[in-house]
Amino acid sequence: MAEVAKPELAVPSKGVPDFSNWSCPLPLVGYPTIVMGHGGGGKLGNELVEHLFLPAFRNAALENLGDAAVLNLATGRLAMSIDSFVVQPLFFPGGSIGELAVNGTVNDLAVSGADPKYLSASFILEEGFPLAQLAAIVKAMAQAAVTAGVQIVTGDTKVVERGHGDGCYINTAGIGVLREGI
Repeated sequence: MAEVAKPELAVPSKGVPDFSNWSCPLPLVGYPTIVMGHGGGGKLGNELVEHLFLPAFRNAALENLGDAAVLNLATGRLAMSIDSFVVQPLFFPGGSIGELAVNGTVNDLAVSGADPKYLSASFILEEGFPLAQLAAIVKAMAQAAVTAGVQIVTGDTKVVERGHGDGCYINTAGIGVLREGI
């Protein structure tokens, strides 16, 4: 079998990949939309992580691709928040579900007196959801994370059958270090 070239993603100085000319290598090329196999933890899911999520959110903790992120935190008290995003439409004037997921969790940490540091991102995708829309959401999340100064260090992807979801839901959790005196 011939070796398939990996996609080249332009990464601007702000660290967010440019997905505008992105095309997936095999086996994703045969799937312009999400299929059940993308959420099963097998080859298709691994390809989605390797060619979409990892390039967008790249950092040392995420690159280990373990079942949990290992983080080096400053001593002190931590704040943790979790939130889920189930909005429609997924893209709206001024943003998208991706930006809302990052900014909402960062805001929850900040109003608690914490300096946000790390996020997790879990995607629940409906079978048939276009990969191009997922790439746009991931790009928006990556940009929002860079702007907020946080890293997305772990995540998960599950796929539900067509008609049992609303395209894309995102669940995030965040960790921040509480400022002195809070």
